[in-house]
Amino acid sequence: MKKRTISIVIIAAAAVAAFMGRGQSQAQAPRQVASDTALGRNLTVFNTITRYLAETYVDSLRPDEAFEAAIGAMLNTVDPYTEYYTSDERENLEIMTTGSYGGIGAFVRGMNGDTYIAMPIEGSPSYKVGLKAGDRILRVDTTDVTGKPTDFTTKRLKGDPGTTVRVTVERPYVADSILSFDILREKVQDSSVPFYGVIDGDIGFVKLTSFQDKSAQEVRTALESFKANPEVKGLILDLRANGGGLVTTAVDILDMILPRGIQVLETKGKTPDSYKAYTTAHTPLLPDMPLVVLIDEGSASAAEITAGAVQDLDRGVLVGRRSFGKGLVQGTYSLPFDGLLKVTTAKYHLPSGRLIQALDYSRRNPDGSVAHTPDSLANEFKTKAGRTVRDGGGLTPDSIVSLPDYSTLIYNLVVENQIFNFATKYAATHPEIAHPGEFTIDDEIFAEFVEFVDTAKVKSDKAGEKLLEQLRKTAGNDGFMTPELDSAIDAMMPLVMPDLKRDLYNKRDEVAEFLGREIVSRYYNRSGEEEYSLRFDEEVGVARDILHNPALYRQLLSPPPVKKSKRK
Repeated sequence: MKKRTISIVIIAAAAVAAFMGRGQSQAQAPRQVASDTALGRNLTVFNTITRYLAETYVDSLRPDEAFEAAIGAMLNTVDPYTEYYTSDERENLEIMTTGSYGGIGAFVRGMNGDTYIAMPIEGSPSYKVGLKAGDRILRVDTTDVTGKPTDFTTKRLKGDPGTTVRVTVERPYVADSILSFDILREKVQDSSVPFYGVIDGDIGFVKLTSFQDKSAQEVRTALESFKANPEVKGLILDLRANGGGLVTTAVDILDMILPRGIQVLETKGKTPDSYKAYTTAHTPLLPDMPLVVLIDEGSASAAEITAGAVQDLDRGVLVGRRSFGKGLVQGTYSLPFDGLLKVTTAKYHLPSGRLIQALDYSRRNPDGSVAHTPDSLANEFKTKAGRTVRDGGGLTPDSIVSLPDYSTLIYNLVVENQIFNFATKYAATHPEIAHPGEFTIDDEIFAEFVEFVDTAKVKSDKAGEKLLEQLRKTAGNDGFMTPELDSAIDAMMPLVMPDLKRDLYNKRDEVAEFLGREIVSRYYNRSGEEEYSLRFDEEVGVARDILHNPALYRQLLSPPPVKKSKRK
């Protein structure tokens, strides 16, 4: 066995033994550990090896490195949601659950080996001093961060609220391009509701990106504004790309749209204290307003709890694509030396009784992989009204909308930062634009973008050229190539050869959608970007149609009619 492997195993054993010994004195520790003979036997062996290694091994061990690698390897045998956080990493978990941190308040992105401001958070310190999207960060205080990883830079931008940091940037397309800002760090709270408002004059729309400790209050603010508006007759809750968060926040949001005293969730685990039933406890804000919830493959955890309860209780219609399928609940345990263990402690069941977990991590394939539960093995459950729903693979929407089929050209424009860079230039030379609901990419803007695109970086799709060459090859191999066919392929080839300018105009609507979104974000931040995007959103369009058609809405929430058997 290699030296590194030996040290990892020994340090892991010591860590497990120490944790188990400490955990048994805590009320929340698993009760069966003391009676688990196999575990106790292996820990005894590991502890003995640890003692011999510490006393006799010829070289020094690297405990910190070995410990973290060993714990990571051990946790890989369970599920990806059970994680160990060192004292330095605890802040990352706290940011995920609270959405707040000490810093300047800006989204950043790595580009060409440097770190750029992607978007200042509205109202944050970076926003107040005038940092802009597209600024390249050169120095943080006296540290040169050019050519450094983005994590290196962001770690230096963060800090205790009330402390000052000097940020020096290069701003393209302006005369005085090197600018320095003295920024007073604050406790930054990024909103989990980047946009809410009324669309079509009668539909309330709420975009919810995560389930943090303050998310329920942000949703409440939106719903209260809709309730106060007599014109609002329907509600869209957008949970797409929402990876979840706090279970209690999901229950709090369901509390606003479901009758009081309704059980919306049940968790079950190994220990008695892992069982819990969650019930709505307050008079709802909008108990009867027609509701559509948008989900997709990025909707998980608390987002699925919310959408699943809505579906199982027939409170609203789900629109979009099948959700991720995370039916597991995590708890946290403090460890020695200020570490933290986030561990899966229970599985949750929706009101119908179903568990939507897509992967069974306790049953791995011989190679260690985990397979999805096939639809053929899914069990059927009934909603409150008698509609059939299934378990084992996420939530299936009541109205399915296919994933948008964007072209390779769009992918290349985004990856090569052509859209981002053009928006930086446009914002530097145009002091203002129309409101997000009115702004459009007109002929002049689009022509300017076409001239801006770096043809050396963006490659056009060669699919047509490849197809014709494949036809030529197949014809030759199969013996039906003729001079006439060969000439016809030659004649068609110029029509499908890559031409970036032509391709940009052929895909104008698609390009304009992404281009407009990026430009609008420079003037109206994230909320404006979300509002602008609604005009191009097919799933939102389907949701609008459903809410504007009461008969269709009722039909989607009704079980299929029972077929009467013919009397013989």
